[in-house]
Amino acid sequence: MKIAALLVGVAAAYDDEWREYQFTQGSNAAGGPTEAFKATVDLVKAHNAKESSFKLKYTGPLAAMTKEEKQVFMGFLQPLSSEMEMPMLSKHVHSGKPAVESLDWTEQGGVVTPVKNQGQCGSCWAFSTTGGLEGQWGLKTANLVSLSEQQLVDCDKVDSGCQGGLMGNAVDFAKTTTLATEESYAYTAQVGKCQGGFVPAIPEGGVTGYTDVDSEAALLDALTNVGPVSVAIEADQAAFSNYASGVLTAAECGSQLDHGVLAVGFGNEGGVNYWKIKNSWGPTWGAEGYLLIERDTGTCGITSRGSVYPLVDETAPPTPAPAPPAPSPEPACADDQSAGYCASVKAFGFCSVLGDGCKYTCDCCDTSCSGSVSV
Repeated sequence: MKIAALLVGVAAAYDDEWREYQFTQGSNAAGGPTEAFKATVDLVKAHNAKESSFKLKYTGPLAAMTKEEKQVFMGFLQPLSSEMEMPMLSKHVHSGKPAVESLDWTEQGGVVTPVKNQGQCGSCWAFSTTGGLEGQWGLKTANLVSLSEQQLVDCDKVDSGCQGGLMGNAVDFAKTTTLATEESYAYTAQVGKCQGGFVPAIPEGGVTGYTDVDSEAALLDALTNVGPVSVAIEADQAAFSNYASGVLTAAECGSQLDHGVLAVGFGNEGGVNYWKIKNSWGPTWGAEGYLLIERDTGTCGITSRGSVYPLVDETAPPTPAPAPPAPSPEPACADDQSAGYCASVKAFGFCSVLGDGCKYTCDCCDTSCSGSVSV
C-alpha cells in the first residue's frame, strides 16, 4: 500500500510541471508527461538549485523532446572540407573606432523584427539570414520590413530547405532575386513550390554580397558599427534547449556548429561579458526568444565559422509592378441554332420578332436584328 502511494506521489510530482508546460505552449494534447519531459524537469530543478550565471526552465518548446527529436530544429550545415579550405572572400576589417561597453539593437527601433518561430523545420539558416538582411535594409532605408523565410526555403536551391543550409549561400541567392515580404509569402515550416506574385521588400540588386566575421573581436566591432550579424553556434545541449535567463557559459554549450541565429548586441551581467542572441524558436523559448552567451571564450563555437553580415545597396531601383493582365477579347457571336433555322428566320424577316435574343443566333447577329421588338 505504501509502495503504491509512493508511486502515485512520484507520478503526481511531474503533473503540475506538465500542466505548466502545456499552458505555456498552448497544448491540450492527451496523455501525461513524457519520460523526456521528466528528465528535463529533474535537470532544471537540479541546475537551478545551485549557484550559476544562468537559469533553466521546463516550459520551453523543446522541453518534452528527446535529443534526437530536437535535431530537426538544428539546420546549420557544416561546410564541406573543400569549402573550409577556401579563403574567405571578404573579411570584416576593424573600423578603428573605440569599443563601447554595451549595445542592444533590439532597443534601437527599426532594426530587429519580433522573434519568429521556425517550427519543426531545420530552416534556422533562413531566419538568421533574413534577420541580417532586415537589419541592414532597415538601417539603410529607415524602413524595417519583415522578410520571407519561406521564399528562401522554397527557392534557394543551393541550400536544403528544412534539411539545413548556410547563411552565406542564402545571401548569395538573395543577390539574384527580389525578396518578398513575410506577409505576402507566409511561412509554412515545410518546403513548397517557389512562388511569384508576392509584395517586394528588397528589389533585385538591393543585396550585393556579404562579409565574413571570423573572430569575437571582429564581431564586437561589426555589431557596433555595422548592425546585427548572422552567426552559427552549437545549440543541441540541454542547457541551451532549456535556457531561461542569465549568461550561458562555454562549459555548458559545446562548439560543434549546428544552428544559425542572429547576434543583436553585447554587454555585461553580473560581471560576465555576454553576446545577446536572437533565436528562431518562438517567444516561449529562452528569455522571450533571446539568449545571452558568454563573450570572449568561444562559447557555443561563435565566430568559428559561418558568421556573416550582408551588404545592401539601398539605391537599387524598385522592382517594377507586375503588368496588368491583358483584357479578354470580346466574345464572338455564338451560333445557338442550326444554319437551317437561321436561314428561315432571315428569309421570312423574323429577326425583329426574336428581339434581343437574335444577337445570339447565327448570322442574324448584325445591326438589322438589334433591339427588342414586340410581336
